[in-house]
Amino acid sequence: MREQEIQNQIRVAVSAAGCTIFRANVGKVEMKNGRWFDTGLPQGFPDLFGFRHSDGSIFFIECKNETGRPRADQIKFHKFLMKQHTIHGIARSPEDALKIINEGLVGYGFK
Repeated sequence: MREQEIQNQIRVAVSAAGCTIFRANVGKVEMKNGRWFDTGLPQGFPDLFGFRHSDGSIFFIECKNETGRPRADQIKFHKFLMKQHTIHGIARSPEDALKIINEGLVGYGFK
């Protein structure tokens, strides 16, 4: 399954589980005038982020397919989140994402 499909399934499942979740659009696009537009998010920012309605805790989810591995910039962002003790992890399925969020896991799926 493609990461985009996994991401969409995660968004539906997490929304249904009492959370607000957003998709982070990151990257650069060349505009018609030749200038580059950058979304402004840091390199390595996870695919999805949101908060639990139950307690307002924020979370970050990096979506990967069954063989996907985090890039160097994603590992760097993971290390930053680890220092902050922030809920985050790699989800390869909606079940992974719900586990990360509901159990408040910090760094799930990263080595």
